Amino acid sequence: MPSAAKELTIGDLEAGFSAYCQALRRLVADGRDLDAIRRTVCWDYLNRLHTSLPQDYRSPDDLIQRYRREA
Repeated sequence: MPSAAKELTIGDLEAGFSAYCQALRRLVADGRDLDAIRRTVCWDYLNRLHTSLPQDYRSPDDLIQRYRREA
């Protein structure tokens, strides 16, 4: 990451949670495979939230399974 880029804090990630979930839902709806989804920024950010605060945020893999059931 370039030194000029801002490192995201947990607060920043929490603020964007809804947008990351929407992006993940869209990827699932578009039929992307799991490997492709795991290479996205939204999956990375959701995974960071889950790793940091597992009691508050589901894993991105759990969200993917939920979105696939809904589709």
